[in-house]
Amino acid sequence: MPRRLGCLATLFGLLLFVALAYGAIAVFYPWSLHIGGRSTPLMYWSGSGKLLTTGGTYPLYVSLFPSSEFSQLSLDGLRPSGGVQGSGSLCTSRGVIHRLNLNGTIYGGWWSTDIRLMKFNMIERKIFDPAHAQGFTLYGRWRGPELVMDDRGEFGSAFGLKIEHTSATLDWGPYSDFEAACMNAPAH
Repeated sequence: MPRRLGCLATLFGLLLFVALAYGAIAVFYPWSLHIGGRSTPLMYWSGSGKLLTTGGTYPLYVSLFPSSEFSQLSLDGLRPSGGVQGSGSLCTSRGVIHRLNLNGTIYGGWWSTDIRLMKFNMIERKIFDPAHAQGFTLYGRWRGPELVMDDRGEFGSAFGLKIEHTSATLDWGPYSDFEAACMNAPAH
């Protein structure tokens, strides 16, 4: 009998910890419960679209969630209100997928991401040579369920691609949508 009570106490403690952690995130990042015009009770959003550059069009996938790390600098007169982190995938040729790390900042939004400014830094995942990882930056706003972004004239590079004059529109969806787009992408 005492062993059974020990398991129940451990389970109760674990559930209490999860509830407190979830509550803290909801208090400090209430926007994370409603991302991109949809309810996100798991405080997570993922979507895919196309990255348009002067060099071509490439399928892009992004997944993000709240982060305590973000820029402290204002952008376009807006104060930073939270951070995001996550991952991304860029398809550079049919079936060729490159992994990206994502970090960024949300500006001017506390309760919701709707029409709020976002800045994403998309950096190559380089395990053996992280000091030489390259990437690109995208800025944009949520317009209902779509995240519409561009590079604001900043140049970047990743995976041997020059990434300039870039724009992207991302819609909510699972990774499998991105995989299907990558398998149907042209061979570069």
